[in-house]
Amino acid sequence: MLEEKRRTGQIRAFERQPVFLLQDSFRKNGKTFRKIEYRADFKIIHNDGTIEIVDVKGYETPEFRIKRKLFEKRYPYTLTIVKYVKKYGGWITLDEYKKRKRDEKRGK
Repeated sequence: MLEEKRRTGQIRAFERQPVFLLQDSFRKNGKTFRKIEYRADFKIIHNDGTIEIVDVKGYETPEFRIKRKLFEKRYPYTLTIVKYVKKYGGWITLDEYKKRKRDEKRGK
């Protein structure tokens, strides 16, 4: 799908499995702490030069919630999390999925 968008000029480029440094490695009290990285599914460069990071998730793990916060603080890029939900017609953002689930619980 992204390759087709690139070929037809809908996006400038994309990259698979980009890695983002969230925290450098460091030493404290004689102990070395490893760096923390986040590997997304796609980095999309739109025709206007803006960069969007896309990650496909079935659900949010506690580890991902922390990494998402670290990513949002460190990088200016838009981070879009999507999931496939047949009930809602296919691919939707994780935020939209959460909103719909809340609305269903409230009976809206």
